[in-house]
Amino acid sequence: MKLSVKVEYACRVLAQLARMHGSGELAHIEKLAKVEAVPANYLVQILSELRTGGLIVSRRGKQGGYALSRTPEAISVYEIVSLIDGGFFELNGSPAGFSGRRVHQVWQDLRRAFEERAKAVTLDQLVGKGGEEMYYI
Repeated sequence: MKLSVKVEYACRVLAQLARMHGSGELAHIEKLAKVEAVPANYLVQILSELRTGGLIVSRRGKQGGYALSRTPEAISVYEIVSLIDGGFFELNGSPAGFSGRRVHQVWQDLRRAFEERAKAVTLDQLVGKGGEEMYYI
C-alpha cells in the first residue's frame, strides 16, 4: 500500500482549511501553497478535484477563495483517499493456487480494517490541538 503525494497534499491543504473553518475567511491558492509547501500549479488540480468531490466550496472573484463544505469533524480520511486515489488497497491477485484463497481473504480483511480506521479519523484530527504539533522524543 502506497498513498500518492497527491493524497498527502490534499490532506495538508484540507487540514489548513479546517484551521480556518468557522472564521468566515476564505483561503487563497497562493497562501495555501506557501503555508503547506504544495506547488501552486499542482494545488489548482487538487482543489478542483476536492471541489468536484464535494469536500470544499469555492467562490470566484477578488473576495473569492476556498473553504470546507462541511465541518472538519464530518470529513473522514477515508473520503479524502477515496476521492483522490480511489481507495487504500486495490486487490489485483487471484485466489488461485493452493494458498490463493487464504491470501486473498487476508488482503480483504486488511483492506476492511484500513478502511474502517480511515473512516474513524476525521479532518479535525489532522489539525491537532493549538495549531502546532509537539513531538516528544
